[in-house]
Amino acid sequence: MSDWDLDLRDAEEQMDEAFADAGDVVLGVLDGTTDPETWIRTVDYGNTLVLSVEGDLNELAAGFAREIKDMGGELMHFRGFLIVSPPGTGIDTDRLNR
Repeated sequence: MSDWDLDLRDAEEQMDEAFADAGDVVLGVLDGTTDPETWIRTVDYGNTLVLSVEGDLNELAAGFAREIKDMGGELMHFRGFLIVSPPGTGIDTDRLNR
């Protein structure tokens, strides 16, 4: 036997929590206080972020924007908010050109 102490019930609970919010729209504030990994993980789980930008957008998004784009997600700055969608969810801007 090995010395592994693996509790599958705990792992299942963590997976359930992680994927419970998949496909939701998550509201937040982009002010530099949230770890960029949190934003990446939230989008990776299939959620769309709507973040109120409080500060320099380029500086605040630098920690996660490239990774979101590399995974196939989209980012768009709109009226003081940063919209971040997961892979497979496009951001339709057609009605903005009217």
